[in-house]
Amino acid sequence: QVQLVESGGGLVQAGGSLRLSCAASGGTFSTYRVAWFRQAPGKEREFVARIRWIGGITKYGDSVKGRFTISRDNAKDMVYLQMNSLKPEDTAVYYCAADTANWGTAYAYWGQGTQVTVSS
Repeated sequence: QVQLVESGGGLVQAGGSLRLSCAASGGTFSTYRVAWFRQAPGKEREFVARIRWIGGITKYGDSVKGRFTISRDNAKDMVYLQMNSLKPEDTAVYYCAADTANWGTAYAYWGQGTQVTVSS
């Protein structure tokens, strides 16, 4: 059973940067597909970014392309989300998710989330 813990959220001004971290324990995290999602108040959960363990192939949501970068450090069982040029509309709770299947869109494991607030 994998446990995921997000950190790094906070309050930042528009145009600023934050780096979110997702720490994993309890599984072979380096072989998992890992993604970031976000959910703003009153809105549906939104896909942000994903990284596969095979080849480190990444994918991004349209709203964050060119501004956010997902990466992983398999030796440390960590996945990161570097967020640059933040906008007020990036304000949300950000969740880390993981799954053992390297293909697909479902995720079996979720963290508790970390709040990101971008002020204008």
